[in-house]
Amino acid sequence: MRVEIVAVGTELLLGQIADTNSAWLGEHLAAAGVSSHFHQAVGDNQSRIVLALRTALARSDAVITCGGLGPTHDDITREAIAEVLNVPLRRDEAVVEAIRAMFSSRGREMPDANLRQADVPEGAAIIPQTMGTAPGLICPVGAKVLYAVPGVPYEMSDMFTRAILPDLEARMRANGERTGTIASRVLRTWGMSESGLADVLAGRIAELDEEAGAGGTDGAGGTDGAGAGGREGERGATTIAFLASGIEGIKVRVTVRAPDDRTAAARLDVEEATIRSILAVDGRDIVFGVDDEAIEDAVARVLHDRRWTLGLAESLTGGLVGSRLANVPGANSWFRGGVISYASEVKFDVLGVHPGPVVCETAAAQMAEGARRILRADVGLSLTGVAGPASQDGKPPGTVFIGLALGEAPAEVTELTVPGDRQRIRQYATISALDLLRRRVGALPVGGPPGAPGLGG
Repeated sequence: MRVEIVAVGTELLLGQIADTNSAWLGEHLAAAGVSSHFHQAVGDNQSRIVLALRTALARSDAVITCGGLGPTHDDITREAIAEVLNVPLRRDEAVVEAIRAMFSSRGREMPDANLRQADVPEGAAIIPQTMGTAPGLICPVGAKVLYAVPGVPYEMSDMFTRAILPDLEARMRANGERTGTIASRVLRTWGMSESGLADVLAGRIAELDEEAGAGGTDGAGGTDGAGAGGREGERGATTIAFLASGIEGIKVRVTVRAPDDRTAAARLDVEEATIRSILAVDGRDIVFGVDDEAIEDAVARVLHDRRWTLGLAESLTGGLVGSRLANVPGANSWFRGGVISYASEVKFDVLGVHPGPVVCETAAAQMAEGARRILRADVGLSLTGVAGPASQDGKPPGTVFIGLALGEAPAEVTELTVPGDRQRIRQYATISALDLLRRRVGALPVGGPPGAPGLGG
């Protein structure tokens, strides 16, 4: 069963509101094991809605259209559906009374404009409203089906759960299709380009293509992406795709089709372990989180596990690092605080940096050691650099120095060159510093870093 989603509303095309309905439907269709290969958005124009619906019906088994069922002149989804079906609209008096009762329950009289919401294409079944005024529609189109639901998110989700999904599942069973689930897991990475990840994982993607070749059907819900592999075979379809997410790194999405949630989770566990082992061949752990886990969550975990505390000294990032760390619930147990030493004098007077250039390895090291000392932390982290647009201390924009002081050992410094404008340089520096902290501390034993006895107590 292939389902297509058609979102109706000129406001979607103008960018005035985001199409959250299609995203919600895609997620819940996948959870039910239903493939969704295409999503469309179309404005409030009857001829274009008709074209969108005919296109969808030509390539899909079922179509869910959201929006355009209201009482105003630009709500014309009903008319477009009637044109596609080549049937007249007929007013359903039972729907009229239901809408009238809805208004009456709120102490209001129903406007005549709402009568339009009771117009039903001949042959269609009604999905009764429980929250608003516009009923939904189930419209048979030969062996296919067209569903129409309001664009109001909570009305849409209610009708989908209550009427559309059960109808889809019944149709799938009648066609002898197995129901199941399509599940995804996202591995979040930092430190490698999208093309670099694709090259490293090319062998695994080829293996998935080969494993799935015997199945001969489309992949997991049509979720295949760049470099993705997999058609459904004996083991169930597994696909790998990449999503570049700017300052949040590159996401590697793994998607599987399985008969149930438990089997899907087990397959995702296996594939996650395989991908992690491939990406760690050089000894560098570039996977910092899973699904919604941000880099600050990963930093919190490695510090909390060791019962270590962190002190910050920020220059070019101006508090961005501290702000992200403070987002983590319970951060006060491991995050001591930070010094935003934007002016050079603050670096000299507060952190104990020796007077001289402040965009250099020496300044970064002394900032980290100063943060560790004055904040009485186990770990000191510092950032200094040039956000631009002008150079500073002979260094071009994008130059970043990250200092890391572990215990009583001298601070180590990493120099980076990051791309972008002023804002992106600061953001890239932030996540780069947090990732460095995560990897460096995470590689140390829980008992404390070398040369720092008693740390973590």
